[in-house]
Amino acid sequence: MSTDLKRPPRRMPGWAKLVAAFVVVLAVLFAGIRLAVLPGVKDLLGTETHDRSGPALLKSINDMSRYDAASGNFQVVVDLEKDAKYLPDALRGTRTLYVGAGTVEAYVDLGRVGDKDVTVNKDRTSATLRLPHARLGEPALDADHSYAVSKQRGLLDRLGDLFSDNPDSEHAVQKLAVSHIGEAAKGSGLTARAETNTTDMLEGLLHSLGFTDVHVSYG
Repeated sequence: MSTDLKRPPRRMPGWAKLVAAFVVVLAVLFAGIRLAVLPGVKDLLGTETHDRSGPALLKSINDMSRYDAASGNFQVVVDLEKDAKYLPDALRGTRTLYVGAGTVEAYVDLGRVGDKDVTVNKDRTSATLRLPHARLGEPALDADHSYAVSKQRGLLDRLGDLFSDNPDSEHAVQKLAVSHIGEAAKGSGLTARAETNTTDMLEGLLHSLGFTDVHVSYG
């Protein structure tokens, strides 16, 4: 007479549980990618966007005394890479290729012109004006024409995106784009064009008021 002894079930070691959990996460990722490319399934699993923003509130009104005399349109390609110090790029790291488009205004601040900067003869036929040099305004990024070309992320970064939203994911490249556009504007001759346009505007205005001799200088 023989008796069968029941062996107690083997417990899975801790490292095996970690490996199994990692495999499950990868399977879910790849399954999500495949589902996203299947026809019809993407629409089924898609999201809808609802704008529930409140009305815009007027904070303040500022009087403007500057003459916007020229505007430059710029475009820059930003290639930003962030690497982990002790981890390979495939595991941790990001690289973003971003096309930034923006404008920079050049203006002359007419509010800085005082009485001593304007000289008119007694017959009101001759006028001399001394204006401050043209300045560059802050670069303005055009959201409609700026976009990310590609985003490369390590495995850990992609896993982190599954559990959290990062609204500042493109903030770094946008900030770099604005900086590069501002630097490009400095060497573009935009301020010289603004001074030329301001001179033409003032000469035309004063000639229409009866002045025959108009001199405009900057400094």
